[in-house]
Amino acid sequence: MSAASRCCPISTTRIHIMALDGIVNVNSLFSFAPFVGLTFYPTTDPADMLIGSNTACAAGASSAEGLIAFHVYSFSSFLFSSLVALALKQAIKISEDIGEDNGDGSSVSHSHIGQVNRVALRVGTLVSAFGSVVGCGFLVMALVDLVQIKLGRLGCGSLYTLAAIGPLVTLVPLALVIYVFLVLLFLHTSSMAKDSVTLLNFRGLCGIVLLFCVCSFISFIYWYSYHSPCYSLYPKMELNQNQINDLLAFPSAWNQLAFSSKPPPKLLKIALFVKKWPQRSQAGGLERHALTLHLALAKRGHELHIFTASPSSNSSFPRYATRNLYFHLSKPTAAGYLDQAVVWKMFQTQNSTGRPFDVIHTESVGLLHTRSRNQTNLAVSWHGIAYETIHSDIIQELLRSHEEPQGYALTERIMKVVEEVRFFPSYAHHVATSDHVGDVLKRIYMIPDDRVHIILNGVDEEIFRPDIAKGENFKRKFGVLESKTLVLGMAGRLVRDKGHPLMFEALKQMLQENDAFRQTVVVLVAGNGPWGARYRDLGENILVLGPLEQAQLAEFYNAIDIFVNPTLRAQGLDHTLLEAMLSGKPVMATRLASITGSVVVGTEVGYTFSPTIASLKKILSRVWSDGRGDLKQKGQAARQRGLQLFTATKMAAAYERLFLCITNDEKSGENNCQYQIP
Repeated sequence: MSAASRCCPISTTRIHIMALDGIVNVNSLFSFAPFVGLTFYPTTDPADMLIGSNTACAAGASSAEGLIAFHVYSFSSFLFSSLVALALKQAIKISEDIGEDNGDGSSVSHSHIGQVNRVALRVGTLVSAFGSVVGCGFLVMALVDLVQIKLGRLGCGSLYTLAAIGPLVTLVPLALVIYVFLVLLFLHTSSMAKDSVTLLNFRGLCGIVLLFCVCSFISFIYWYSYHSPCYSLYPKMELNQNQINDLLAFPSAWNQLAFSSKPPPKLLKIALFVKKWPQRSQAGGLERHALTLHLALAKRGHELHIFTASPSSNSSFPRYATRNLYFHLSKPTAAGYLDQAVVWKMFQTQNSTGRPFDVIHTESVGLLHTRSRNQTNLAVSWHGIAYETIHSDIIQELLRSHEEPQGYALTERIMKVVEEVRFFPSYAHHVATSDHVGDVLKRIYMIPDDRVHIILNGVDEEIFRPDIAKGENFKRKFGVLESKTLVLGMAGRLVRDKGHPLMFEALKQMLQENDAFRQTVVVLVAGNGPWGARYRDLGENILVLGPLEQAQLAEFYNAIDIFVNPTLRAQGLDHTLLEAMLSGKPVMATRLASITGSVVVGTEVGYTFSPTIASLKKILSRVWSDGRGDLKQKGQAARQRGLQLFTATKMAAAYERLFLCITNDEKSGENNCQYQIP
């Protein structure tokens, strides 16, 4: 050994200090990214953020929440790593200042030489490095959420989204693996100590740390796969990406599929049978569905012939600018139904004029099964079937007071189900407006799977959309005080089977029992019916607005914080829930199969309750305690689900493709019954 080596022994603490300085410097650089991210306030409104026109691919509210949360987690990890590294560095500096005892009571100081616990130093360095790795992982997750907000969800398969995220989730994890490997290699090299037991313990510690890193990575993949916005709000696709799929065999809602917005390959001549055409604000769900769907199809260029009942003598029939929309009116029967003999004769006349109808569509039993036999090009949309309403009959019986006579609805309903099972096969194709009804038609009514198609109801997304200014104007117009920090909303017919006796009693008890609730809550009720006067009796907390036109209804949704639908009728898919969701409002509804299976599929979009006063009061209290902040987040998630499934555009595109499939001519090279994921 040379003299220089003997007088100036090699120092390992200097190397450790340099390594710790490197960790602190890198952490400081990366910590700047979370600060930038936290100053960016994300919004998930596609009109403001999404680059592109495919609003169905817009990220949900959970992406915005993840963006903020992951930036905070990342900053916390980098700060933790830096503090540990600085603590180790300070310990080394302190040990250097102590120096060495010369044996005679004096001390000799050697620059950059200190007495430190090597095991503690290595463990601390490992912990600091692990903090940096975790911080980088959370930063990557935040960037993934940012890309999805800007370019669209991963689940949509956008080339730009995949191109942006691909390098991020491959290169960064690879760099982190190399980083951890080099740190371990450095510590292993510097641990060639005299004490083999210490080295063995260190190797065991390295193995534990590596195992922990692997387990953490696997846990992250598992967590993100099930909590990413790609999966949390939307059903998973059930299509094989590697082959052409038969649409008629698709088991889930067609609203999930992405059909082209280009002009249709051919224009169809469509006949519609509907009992009644909507008359202003008096339209029910079935009539509103007929109006929304067939106006959209007419705008697409298809020729629509609508066979319906003429209005009463004191009302005029609406007029539309669309030229390819033809109405064939007939006098209704005494019970208010279509006169089947008359409308069928009118249909046959039109069917023989020019080219015959390509498709026949009936809203429920607008066209009876006695006329539908042997019509292979016919589709029926069910907005309520007898089996589905058995649940409603059970609820009604449970809510019946002792003074009321016992009904026989359940017995009659069972026979109605038997009757429907017998005549439903007379219709060639069946459209279920909810996932639950689709399952019932297949299992209980035993209709072949390829004749049952699920197309969820949709509402006009151009009318029902967030508009804060309209909401504020609506509240001022009807005198809603600013002191009211929670505005509940209800809309529809104010009758018994819509659950208003239940809602009335729950509100009455809440207002009597809770002074704070009474002082801060107001309920807006849009609609008319016998329960309107009863609601007014509850006092100034309830504002009964009467029936509203569609434009006013859109303002109404923007004025409320949450929409409540206490219906007891398990029939179809209520349009008011869909309108509220597209308006960016969370919903609160009865726990019925169609609602929980298709609309309120999780707590991120709203609340559900059992049809009892106790359950309804409990959920009302929870909504009140959650407050506007949580409700706004749920409303954003509800809107994203609405854009994914419940728009008129999505519904009309699905029906158009079904009608094209029904008229598919394979001999001419048409493939309208085949679908491949774009």
